[in-house]
Amino acid sequence: MTFIEFKKLLLDAEISLPKFSKLIKVSEKNIQSYKKKGEVPNTIAVIAKCFATMHDKGIDYKYKIETLELQAKTKKGAGFAKTKKDVTSS
Repeated sequence: MTFIEFKKLLLDAEISLPKFSKLIKVSEKNIQSYKKKGEVPNTIAVIAKCFATMHDKGIDYKYKIETLELQAKTKKGAGFAKTKKDVTSS
């Protein structure tokens, strides 16, 4: 799915990109990066389509997703990487 099609689905679901990313616990920066690629991953496309469909059917999808109590993933080892000290034999 193209990023433009994805954005249209968000409009159909009446949710902004920042609110979408917060709801599914994915960094907004991460989702914005798909704009440069021109396409969104299948899983993000499926989620957006489901949200748009549920909204169309009058289902409060936001509440249902919040009840999942999703956790945002954090990068481990962010920042400067520690380098191994070279061990040289004399």
